[in-house]
Amino acid sequence: MLLSLSIRDVVLIEALDLEFRPGLVVITGETGAGKSILLDALGLALGDRAASGLVRQGAAQASVAATFEHDVEAAKILIDNDILCDASEPLIVRRTLKWDGKSRAFVNDQPVSGALLREFGSRLVEIHGQHDDRGLLAPTGHRALLDIFGRIDLGQIGQSFAAMRAADIALETAKTALDDATRDRDWLTHTVAELDEFAPEEGEEEELADRRANMQRGERLSGELEDIMALVEGADGALPKLRAAARALDRVAREHTTLAEALAAIDRAIIEGAVADEQLQRAASLHVFDPAQLEADETRLFDLRALARKHRVTPDALATFATELRAKLNAIEEGGAGIDRLIAQAAAARTAYRAAADVLTKARTAAALRLDKAVANELAPLKLDAARFRTAVAPGNDSEQGADRVEFEISTNPGAPFAPLTKIASGGELSRFILALKVALAEEGGAGTMIFDEIDRGVGGAVASAIGERLARLADTRQVLVVTHSPQVAARGGEHLLIAKNSDGLVTRTNLRTLDAEARQEEIARMLSGNHVTEEARAQAARLVEAA
Repeated sequence: MLLSLSIRDVVLIEALDLEFRPGLVVITGETGAGKSILLDALGLALGDRAASGLVRQGAAQASVAATFEHDVEAAKILIDNDILCDASEPLIVRRTLKWDGKSRAFVNDQPVSGALLREFGSRLVEIHGQHDDRGLLAPTGHRALLDIFGRIDLGQIGQSFAAMRAADIALETAKTALDDATRDRDWLTHTVAELDEFAPEEGEEEELADRRANMQRGERLSGELEDIMALVEGADGALPKLRAAARALDRVAREHTTLAEALAAIDRAIIEGAVADEQLQRAASLHVFDPAQLEADETRLFDLRALARKHRVTPDALATFATELRAKLNAIEEGGAGIDRLIAQAAAARTAYRAAADVLTKARTAAALRLDKAVANELAPLKLDAARFRTAVAPGNDSEQGADRVEFEISTNPGAPFAPLTKIASGGELSRFILALKVALAEEGGAGTMIFDEIDRGVGGAVASAIGERLARLADTRQVLVVTHSPQVAARGGEHLLIAKNSDGLVTRTNLRTLDAEARQEEIARMLSGNHVTEEARAQAARLVEAA
């Protein structure tokens, strides 16, 4: 609900501060007094196009600030766009417009874009005027309005659509994967056969490299080790000579103690020589050089590394790579059956969606008939008895809201074809059609504030009374502001604002004030009789107010 409006330097309005009450608020004034300026100012705050002509002559900039009661849905739009707002605080919209056409917008003192301001503002206020092209006139919102009117639950259709989309995506993904794999079938078959024949093993490269290194060392050492072993244990080696010396010395060792010590030293040398001979034998066994085995290991190692380079993997990863390719090849063989299964699942999901969509279409068709009847009941009192209203439910695109396209249509004359509201109705008719629709959709949430600009233009008497009665009914559930020239409508207002233009001979200004009961009755009398207010007009005004 609009709580207050502060306007500075907008066209003829120098400074204006207004507070608004809930219910039906009527705004009256003589033609040219500036009622449209008031709506232009509010429109500027809500994101309408900023025209430099709105800046009052001589002023550097115009500004409008509007304060609204906290609205959960509007606040959600702000939160989704990282704009802070407190549920316990009102929503304050402010916009400035400089003389050069540049404008800035703020919500709760935080800068916002024009697009966000328009989205946010449309949730707070609906403006219906002679040339309005938003709100009920936008077919994109008709389906949602019908669903709200018919209390239609979209939970099942949403789940069915999600399941259908998931099944379709799974099928397309599988088809693409199978197509890609099938194109590579020959390569896969050849590569898997090649890898299976080679049979690489994880860790094989390190094992082959170590064995090759050992054999290469054995090749270098084998000759030298043989010569060394000959020097140690050969026929003319050190050990046989030491043993011969020991035997000879043993025969004379008892002749002198020093000879016994010499014998003991030679015995120790023989023991150490035997240890050296044993280590040489062990070293020789570890470095056995087999030319055939070395060649085989080198060939295997080089082939392993070449195969890894060919497939751009490490040698240790070849075994895993072979397993993966084998799985892809198997998938091709089994892919047909998998695709058939996914096709069946996608078909089942689509059948389930179609069934849910058909149920939804029937519910919408039934709700459309009820809405058509409700609107028809409102047309005759609004002097639209020759017109017919229809909620057209037609096949549309599949979505999470079903497969229906919904549009409100009218026929203004007997026998005339139905067509969209904007293509048939004149300005006055259009406003009354919107009023009839809004009354029929009275339980629809919509904006907390609705504004009707001269909805009663060109009508009077019983029709004006019917318009006033319906505006009052709408105001039972939301705030309704109406700019009117009709005394019958004005008499219905819970609050009456009078807009007037005054001049000091140099500057013309527009002002707005709230009327008390006496002033309100006098204004309604003026609307009845013109500039010269008669006692009869005052009496008629009193009767209108009392009846309202």
